[in-house]
Amino acid sequence: MDTQQRNDGQAGGSEAAGDLSRLQRSTGRSAGPGKQGGAYKEIVEWIKALVIAVVLVFLIRQFLLSPFIVDGESMMPNFETGERLIVNKMIYAIREPKFGEVVVFDVPEQNRKFIKRVIGVPGDQIRIEGDDLYINDVKVDEPYIKEAIEAAHARGELYNAKGENYPNAQFTEMTVPENSIFALGDNRSNSTDSRMIGFVSDKEIVGRADLIFWPLNKLEFIKHWTK
Repeated sequence: MDTQQRNDGQAGGSEAAGDLSRLQRSTGRSAGPGKQGGAYKEIVEWIKALVIAVVLVFLIRQFLLSPFIVDGESMMPNFETGERLIVNKMIYAIREPKFGEVVVFDVPEQNRKFIKRVIGVPGDQIRIEGDDLYINDVKVDEPYIKEAIEAAHARGELYNAKGENYPNAQFTEMTVPENSIFALGDNRSNSTDSRMIGFVSDKEIVGRADLIFWPLNKLEFIKHWTK
């Protein structure tokens, strides 16, 4: 009797141990791959998010907005070297440039981009004599450099003392042709612009400079002195 009970007990214990062992093996098999599968899915989701972010940045920079760094003194006193701008690349797909707008454009001959101000649009006749700008034979005020001109005159100097007049020996055509602009730097005596490189084709225009975002103490939307 006792022998039978011991055998039954041993058998029962052996079955329980077997069940526990199978449960442990089953749990181990299910937990390991599950964790690995979750980590794999998370990595895939991160890769997807990064790819989408890269594509969005590319599309935004290609078609909507682009950063630009001011290099040189040609747009002083309104823009200084090292300032970083956001250029609106879409606006001129909707409409034509206007007088007074600050634009960035390619200069293929120099393999670089310039930042200048739109002075003439198609059909305008442009004439520059010293500090006087004439459009279609009408003298035009330039509020964006008014203080700089007045300061130079107070010193008994011309603001455009070392700069070119227009038309000149190199460029004699006064009328802005179709699909082009006439662009000048605000720093008239120290700017390579349409007086030296001629009219700027629409296809060379990158866009309009709309925002200074660096340095942070100069963060602001750019004012365009349109007529």
